[in-house]
Amino acid sequence: MKLLSILTAAMITLGSPLALAETAHKSDILIENAWTRATPPAARSGGGFAVITNKSDHDDRLIAVTSPAADRVELHQMSMKDGVMIMREQENGIEVPAGQSVELAPGGLHIMFMKLKGPFEKGKVVPVTLTFEKAGAIALDLKVERIGAKRMSTGMDHSTVDHSDMDHSKMDHGDMKPAASSN
Repeated sequence: MKLLSILTAAMITLGSPLALAETAHKSDILIENAWTRATPPAARSGGGFAVITNKSDHDDRLIAVTSPAADRVELHQMSMKDGVMIMREQENGIEVPAGQSVELAPGGLHIMFMKLKGPFEKGKVVPVTLTFEKAGAIALDLKVERIGAKRMSTGMDHSTVDHSDMDHSKMDHGDMKPAASSN
């Protein structure tokens, strides 16, 4: 009976699209914290973000992204030039050096969805396939966060938690020094 319970729990967890939404792995490429922002109903574009780790001893390159959620998907880089934010397509893809991680994040390298087929809704997922020069295609879902999110949520909402009664006396804070007084 215990084995049946374990198998049932595993099937429920593995069968849930949200259980695998933020992480994907193929050969030596690991994709974690994959997310996007919700978009207003009339939005025509959106961005996608993730951390890509190359665990191999050879460089690889993210060369394409596809998604049924948009007519066109490109790899882009945002940067500042003369005080102006500029966004450029990365026509040669994004290099993922051997043994290193590359972060696709707001304000930097990112996935650019163009001509959206519908709004990205908070709490849902956007399916994508990332294609690498050596590792090939990796399919995963981007978790849709709130409009304007700067990073992927941890799933823990502390906004309504009152921490004023917490007892910190038994916590080891290491070599922390008291903060300097602003008075």
